[in-house]
Amino acid sequence: MDEEAKSRVAQFRFGVIHDLIGDRKLARGERRRLLQEKSACVWEIPYSERTFISASTILAWAKRYEKGGRRLESLYPEVRRDRGCSRALDEETVMSLVELKKQLRGASVPVILREAKLRKILHTGIQVHPVTIYRLFRERGLMNRQDVAEDRRRFEAELPNDIWQSDCMHGPRVRVEGKSRKSYLFAFIDDMSRMIPHAAFYQNERVDTYVGALRIALAKRGLPRKLYVDNGPAFRSHLLGHATAALAIALIHSKPYQPQGRGKIERFFRTVRMQFLPTCSEEMTLEQLNGKLTKWLDEEYHATIHSSTHQTPVARYLKHAHLIREAPADLHDYFRIHVVRKVDRDRTVSLGGRLYEAPVCLIGKTITLLHHEDDPLRVEALYQGSSHGMLVPLDMNINCRIRRQSNRVCLMPAGSSPASGIPTASSPTAPSVPSSRSLAPDAAKYTGGKLFGEVSHEL
Repeated sequence: MDEEAKSRVAQFRFGVIHDLIGDRKLARGERRRLLQEKSACVWEIPYSERTFISASTILAWAKRYEKGGRRLESLYPEVRRDRGCSRALDEETVMSLVELKKQLRGASVPVILREAKLRKILHTGIQVHPVTIYRLFRERGLMNRQDVAEDRRRFEAELPNDIWQSDCMHGPRVRVEGKSRKSYLFAFIDDMSRMIPHAAFYQNERVDTYVGALRIALAKRGLPRKLYVDNGPAFRSHLLGHATAALAIALIHSKPYQPQGRGKIERFFRTVRMQFLPTCSEEMTLEQLNGKLTKWLDEEYHATIHSSTHQTPVARYLKHAHLIREAPADLHDYFRIHVVRKVDRDRTVSLGGRLYEAPVCLIGKTITLLHHEDDPLRVEALYQGSSHGMLVPLDMNINCRIRRQSNRVCLMPAGSSPASGIPTASSPTAPSVPSSRSLAPDAAKYTGGKLFGEVSHEL
């Protein structure tokens, strides 16, 4: 308690005892009556939650005032003689709790209490108020945050597309199917030029939405060497990490709750809030909002000289355009989902509730399927790093009419081609191939069993 607080307490106490002290003689029974009245009153005591004062306390204040030479300082709150020592805990327990707090520096008081009971520092039967523990740690300087100054420095990429910064910002409400919905702005900024490769509002902040926005940015402005993103869930997924690595883009996540490293994208969001959002209304649709944003970027933001670079973002970006890595033509395929499946004995694999037919050579093999969720007809099969083409969705009706491939080694009939073992069309021994329609058996030749003699055509 500082000097001002002590003075306020002393002034209050003097106001309580002022008519009990001094040279004035009190009539018989008046002192007792005053004490009863004062102890029955409701007081607003400074720095205390109590509202009543006992008669013995009032008398003690009066005696201290007289004994102290009638000085106001004699009514100051007294400092406990055992200050710094806990009355509820013995010295050994206090030392153990202090050591535990040093080990768990960032833990809160409830966590320390729970851990102390688990480690048998505090017995289950002992009830210790959290305020007691908090006061104990505070007096020893263990509740002060140990903020260590970090070495932070401004940086700027040397060339365009060296570093992109990206983040998400909560946008205005828009009209979606007649209802007001929240929007989210995903944006990318080139660190060197401050140009925006892509920025658009979306209806959610899911990872698949961010991946779609990134794909558009890469197609428009090429491939960055580093992508500096937030630590949120929208920027952490196996698909995002795999795609960026395959494109030779280093995906870097900032430290949690430390946005200082992404200062340029945060500054862009501030510009959006100050210059763009005030011109928008909640009656706009998502398409109208994005159209207005694109126009604002092209006509105002990219055409304005930046205060730090002293150039427009477009001019600074295009100055080294010959060094930019273009996105591959099959960029879309880099963002396919990878799943592992085993091919069944009937050549089928299951994916997303659909059955697909795999090549015969993959029966029993564990393969990797590459696909887009929005394109179930394009599913590629990989086995040991080699592509086996696109799989065909299973059609059991067609399979009823298709001739099966035989895995057995068949003897080459006479007159067949030595290279392929397939009977030639001019060979007199070439058997006729059955058609997909049913044939009536020849009564003169059919004696049961296989219709076509000795040659087997398995269905």
